[in-house]
Amino acid sequence: MKKLFLALLMLAPIAAFAQSTPKFGHINSQEVMQAMPEATQMRTEMEALQKQYEADENAMIAEYKKKVEDFQAQESTMPDNMKQRKVQEIQEMEQKIQQARQDNQQALQKAYADKLTPIQTKVMDAIKAVGNAGGYVYIMETNSIPFINTTLSTDVTAQVKAKLGLK
Repeated sequence: MKKLFLALLMLAPIAAFAQSTPKFGHINSQEVMQAMPEATQMRTEMEALQKQYEADENAMIAEYKKKVEDFQAQESTMPDNMKQRKVQEIQEMEQKIQQARQDNQQALQKAYADKLTPIQTKVMDAIKAVGNAGGYVYIMETNSIPFINTTLSTDVTAQVKAKLGLK
């Protein structure tokens, strides 16, 4: 009797685990993020910032071209020391334009990352909340996995959108 009782105690957790089938979910987080007003606002702000940087760069290029044209027009009548100084100024402007281009690119990347991080955090928090509430073992990103059997996995994209108050 004692052995039977011990055997039942040992088999009880295994039987309980066998009865509960793990739930798996999948999500298209890109779809969720595109529906978020914060993402739309981020895209608008990033486009405006990029246009501002392009306008600044175009102004620098226009100034550079004007200096080159002025130099070429006056080169034949300039003394050598003035030519050298003008050539040096033009070269410095070229370097300044290249540096500004690199700085602008880095600033755009940093601004994008700064604006994207809170949006991603909000989506991840919503995914975790849906996963905890639904008892999911895993919720996988559909764009990063080569194959998802949709009959064995639940699409939770709509649930996450609802959690975020999106349509």
